[in-house]
Parts: sequence; structure tokens; C-alpha cells
Amino acid sequence: MADKDPACCAATRSDDAASAGRPEHNGTDSTAPAAPEDGRTTAMVRIDGGPFIMGTDSDVGFPQDGEGPAREVTVDPFYMDKYAVTNAQYLEFVRETDYTTDAERYGWSFVFQNHLTEEGSEHVISNVDAAPWWVAVNGANWFRPYGPGSSIIEANLLDHPVTHISWRDATAYAEWAEKRLPTEAEWECAARGGLEGCRFPWGDELKPEGDHRCNIWQGEFPEHNTGEDGHMATAPVNAYEPNDYGLYNVAGNVWEWCHDWFSPTYHTTGEYNADNPTGPPTGEARVMRGGSHLCHRSWCNRYRVAARSKNTPDSSTSNIGFRCVVPASE
Repeated sequence: MADKDPACCAATRSDDAASAGRPEHNGTDSTAPAAPEDGRTTAMVRIDGGPFIMGTDSDVGFPQDGEGPAREVTVDPFYMDKYAVTNAQYLEFVRETDYTTDAERYGWSFVFQNHLTEEGSEHVISNVDAAPWWVAVNGANWFRPYGPGSSIIEANLLDHPVTHISWRDATAYAEWAEKRLPTEAEWECAARGGLEGCRFPWGDELKPEGDHRCNIWQGEFPEHNTGEDGHMATAPVNAYEPNDYGLYNVAGNVWEWCHDWFSPTYHTTGEYNADNPTGPPTGEARVMRGGSHLCHRSWCNRYRVAARSKNTPDSSTSNIGFRCVVPASE
């Protein structure tokens, strides 16, 4: 697996012309802690934190991503959204704030070619050279996830995770909701659900007793998806069984942005602090976790709980979303 190109995970913007005027957010300390009765914790679960083993020493996956070495880290208690942020929630945010996403500012976003509408196919700008199944489509954005001719309303996607959301778009929503994005350590602590060293949020077997537990690709990628798990693209945010902490879809469905700048080696240096760790102070790409409905073991088995990926803060695709956290006050 280590020699595979990771471009199937999510395509990356190479032009930053639309980035002017967009603030970067580098702190995790500005979000007020929440007590259990805090209204922000509705539809969130409390994660007690404490020490846990982060990463993996397994030879399955992508060592060049910095999945290992496995190491003990500690995180403070926090609340995490049970579900990825939905289209309905993002619609409420946009209606209240008139926020314009990066995809709308650029005028285009990346769509997986098999999901394009007929009208959307007429608005393709280009393919990604390393992963031609990713196409840049004029008019694709969070409200029109498969390009012109699609909409989250007409496609009954209000309870699906919002997509075509850049890291900056996710951060803007989180600030509006008086929450923040999770650190990578918080995300992995929560996704593991209290299980130590397991490959998936529910254990080591992908399909325990033959049951699908996540929304990923079945069949031959990228030509044919059998949809055996019940979904050809995104699934509702409450699909499948939650992990032991009550979190849904922390494997597959959509990639989830984390706060941290990505580095494959920072956690092996003396600068790394194992107490509430974060990534390096600067970088070019932000961490994404959890994999997506496009992941397949033959190419990108990053739906494992220790797997990592990255993208630039202004990039958006049809398989990237997010969920939020709030630090706990006690």
C-alpha cells in the first residue's frame, strides 16, 4: 500500500487566487469550555480524555503518512458532535451569516466523476492528472454537490454530511456554533471509542459477522462500486452503528477536517508535546481523518482509525466534511 498515490483521497487546489482576504485560524484556546447543561452539547457526547495509545506500528497502510510510531498521549476532556455536520446545519449557518464558501469564491470544486449529473458533466474544467476520477466542475459547491443540475434539497441530502467544505469553511462554521475543530489527537481518541490498538472504531474485523459498519467502496476502484454497504455516495450521518462512545461514521462516509497542520514526522521530534498534542505551528496542509465513501483496500485503506491524510486549507471536494468539539469545563 505504501507506494500508492494518495490522490484518490481528495483532490487539492493548486491556485490560491481566491485566498486573498481569508483569515487563517491557528488557535484552539478561544472556545469556551462547556458544562453538561450547556446548549452547545446537544447532540454531542462527552469524551473523558486521559491517556491513550495514538497511531499504529502496523505495516498495513501508509508509513510515509506518519501513522507511527504508536505512542501514549493525553487529551483533556471534551465534547464531540455525534454526527458530522449536515447539509441542513450548514444551510442554517449560511442563511444566518450569508457566508460564502471557498468553492463559491473560486467558482468550482472537485467532484468524483461517477457522481456527476448530466448537466454537471457539461461544466467540467479539467481532470486531476494523478487521479483522473477527480474533476474540477464549475458551479459545484456544498449546495450543488454533484455540479449544476443537483441540489441538496432535490436529492434529499439534508441529513447527509455537508461536503465541498474547505478547512476554512469548516472553521467558520465552528466559530459560528461557538465550537472548534478537533485536534488530531482528540479526533483519534474519540474515534477509537475506548478500544486500544484496534484497526477500526469497532474492532479489527472490517465486517464483523458479515455486517457493514461503514460507508466505503466495494468493487473495483474507480470503475465499479457495487454499493453493497447500501450507499453509492454519501450516507446519512446516522447510518450504521456508532462506536462505543456513541459517535457515528468516524470511518468512511466523508473525510473530517482536524485543527492541526499536517506533518509526517513532527510527532517524532523533541518539539512534540504528548500532553494535548497538536501538529506543527505552521504548514501547507491540514490534517483530515476517517476516510470516505471512496476509500477501498486496493488503493486507499485510510478508513482505519490510525490513518491520516491531508489537504490545503482552501481545498474542497465531494468527500470532505467535518464535525466539531467543545472543551469540557469539568
